[in-house]
Amino acid sequence: MSQPTPLMPHATASWLVDSTGLTFEQIAEFCGLHILEVQAMADDLASSKYTGRDPVRSGELTMEEIEKGQADPSYKLKMHKAPVTVSRTKGPRYTPVSKRQDKPDGIAWILRHHPEVSDAQIGKLIGTTRNTIAAIRDRSHWNIANITPKDPVTLGLCSQRELDAIVAKAAKKAGIEDDGRDDERLGDDREALIEELRKEREDAVRAAGEAAQEAEAAAWLEAKRAAEAEERGR
Repeated sequence: MSQPTPLMPHATASWLVDSTGLTFEQIAEFCGLHILEVQAMADDLASSKYTGRDPVRSGELTMEEIEKGQADPSYKLKMHKAPVTVSRTKGPRYTPVSKRQDKPDGIAWILRHHPEVSDAQIGKLIGTTRNTIAAIRDRSHWNIANITPKDPVTLGLCSQRELDAIVAKAAKKAGIEDDGRDDERLGDDREALIEELRKEREDAVRAAGEAAQEAEAAAWLEAKRAAEAEERGR
């Protein structure tokens, strides 16, 4: 069975490249990387992206093991202490930076269409705080003028299954029966967003076509002028 890799493979490889005489093959195998990645670090093509991490200080390697590897290029480094696996802790879900600006819109949509859902459920579903939810509810949020309720599923903040499960749980607790109107509102919001995205895509294609035509016309005009200049020079 293969041994585990360092906790931060690229940062560890960067340190080993800069601080030891180990071969690229040894470093690549120990860190679980491709030899070309290590080669790129040695050539300064990628090392600037990583801050070196000392595996000796972290306990993953010993100096004795490194010295064995330096003395014998065919020696395979053995990990001294495997890194501790970091488990996911309970709490709000992680949301990519690119999606975080959409959170207030998603929260506003849930508050409008599913007031029975608790703040705790919204916080867990979207990954936000109760203070933010309260600020959007009472319209004291700093950016309230620009917040537009949008379906969090369409925004990519959660899955339809997750949203349905929380809504169903909240409705059951509140004694609310599903009248089907939420599905209609969901469809309206999704169709509006899809139409908006389709228009943006069409506009982008049209702009790209116009730019290509302009470039082609400019190239033709330049070629024509060059031909005329050449003709006059004869």
